[in-house]
Amino acid sequence: MSRADGQLLTGAQALVESLERVGVEVAFGIPGGAILPAYDPLFNSKIQHILVRHEQGGGHAAEGYAIASGKVGVCLATSGPGATNLVTAIGNAYMDSTPLVAITGQVNSTAIGTDAFQEADIRGIVMPITKHSFLIKHTKDIPLAIKEAFHIASTGRPGPVLVDIAKDALAAKAPFHWPEALDLPGYKPTVKPHIRQIRAAAKLISQSKRPVLYVGGGVVRAEAFKELAALVDKTQIPVVTTLMARGALPDSHPLHMGMPGMHGTVAAVGALQRSDLIIAVGTRFDDRVTGKLDSFAPGAKVIHADIDPAEIGKNRTVDVPIVGDCRQTLALLADEIDRVPDDAAWVQTLEKVKERYQPCWEEAPDGELSPQEVVQRIGQLSPADSIYVTGVGQHQMWSAHFLPHEQPMKWLTSGGAGTMGFCVPAAMGAQVAQPDKVVWGIDGDGCFQMTNQELVTCALNRIPIKIAVINNHTLGMVRQWQTLFYDSRYSNTDLNTEHLPNFPMLAEAMGCAGLRATNETEMDECIAKALEINDRPVVVEFAVHKDAMVWPMVAAGVSNDEIQVARNMAPVWEEEEL
Repeated sequence: MSRADGQLLTGAQALVESLERVGVEVAFGIPGGAILPAYDPLFNSKIQHILVRHEQGGGHAAEGYAIASGKVGVCLATSGPGATNLVTAIGNAYMDSTPLVAITGQVNSTAIGTDAFQEADIRGIVMPITKHSFLIKHTKDIPLAIKEAFHIASTGRPGPVLVDIAKDALAAKAPFHWPEALDLPGYKPTVKPHIRQIRAAAKLISQSKRPVLYVGGGVVRAEAFKELAALVDKTQIPVVTTLMARGALPDSHPLHMGMPGMHGTVAAVGALQRSDLIIAVGTRFDDRVTGKLDSFAPGAKVIHADIDPAEIGKNRTVDVPIVGDCRQTLALLADEIDRVPDDAAWVQTLEKVKERYQPCWEEAPDGELSPQEVVQRIGQLSPADSIYVTGVGQHQMWSAHFLPHEQPMKWLTSGGAGTMGFCVPAAMGAQVAQPDKVVWGIDGDGCFQMTNQELVTCALNRIPIKIAVINNHTLGMVRQWQTLFYDSRYSNTDLNTEHLPNFPMLAEAMGCAGLRATNETEMDECIAKALEINDRPVVVEFAVHKDAMVWPMVAAGVSNDEIQVARNMAPVWEEEEL
């Protein structure tokens, strides 16, 4: 569909033409009354539309596509419940800075505000969780809104944008005019860091004795991997990568101390806690990383670099603020540093802690599978460039520790929002973005039952994702907390005491291959079999023991100094001072 400017088009035609012009190749959605006009020209468009089974699945699929491709994800829904079903995905994208454009149909403009059938003020609902939102009542406004939406979603700190279009605006006609330039006077992200701040940061770095690079998801969104590696190699500063930044620096790099936070490695948590200088890049001092905030890294000065000025100083006082793109910031820092820090003793200390306190697990009871071993074996047996997607809970933390995070943009998870149900649809989106890669979804039996209907979408569209269901018959992370903090009173966390559903049979019913492993031999056989099947999705149920726990752990609301590596053990720093 290529039309010249000035041609009379319906709003629906203008919408599809605009999406094509901004380069959209794939959209995930479900038609309904208010958005239906848009689906008619979409029928003949070069845009691939994937018909999902639930709008939340469409939103998460668009997120997975965006993260795996580096492009803007697109999802479509109708008004009312169609639009509100997107809210979780929009909120998830906002928290994790994922570029997303959600397009929703709205009731006729004359009916807005009357509580019309399937009306919801979706613009008002998502206002706190979008970078911007549009309500389009006039056909002529559609091309400009689409161009602005994609620009806003993909620039500065990426995030979701909503475009809500009244049904009569989609049906009416107007001359099509594609804007050659955008004029957004209130939106001018600072991309280039101020050189004075860069020099101030370089001076602090050169004077430090115990520096640490605290790397967040902003480095991934900026694709600043080469710049990060160059800075680390030049300065020899230890690095920690947050849950959202796994793979930004290979785990095998000798200066990489692992993931910090509530379930982070001892070396990563200790590096931050005992540092005298934190160089925070593309991260936001989230409570899951800092623990009790007033006890976090008490002796450290802070350099905080982020493209979003609202994040700087929000949670932690900053000595040198740097507003700008992570890639440019890291490159400029490497250029300006002419004297590397004298931190050899610090690095040696952290290396010893890293070696002593590697993440590990207690062996499962005889004849049962350890979920950590399952996750580790999936990583060991799969191709090196495989993409891994997780749900949220214990399996997410085990995946963060025991999968091979050696390459960037191969790790997709829900960080800020912690959205159960993210895995299956996000894996679908990632596979669409990277059809030649192996895509594993590592999911829990709780998460899997929230959005597994999208496996039908995958089966019908020949999207061969592989889903590992780590089935411990319970809401594992909640059970862990009940064990540790509620005297083992397991209120409403058992999911599967009657072995329902039968996951392999459910998978087969949805057009997938269904497999089950209950011991180590079957585990390896099922992983190998899953890797051989590429003409349809595969679901492998791994029956694991119920009481495996995630360690290390810092309990909520306490200092990171209280990190424990196992139950009933003293905090690490009571045994060894860093």
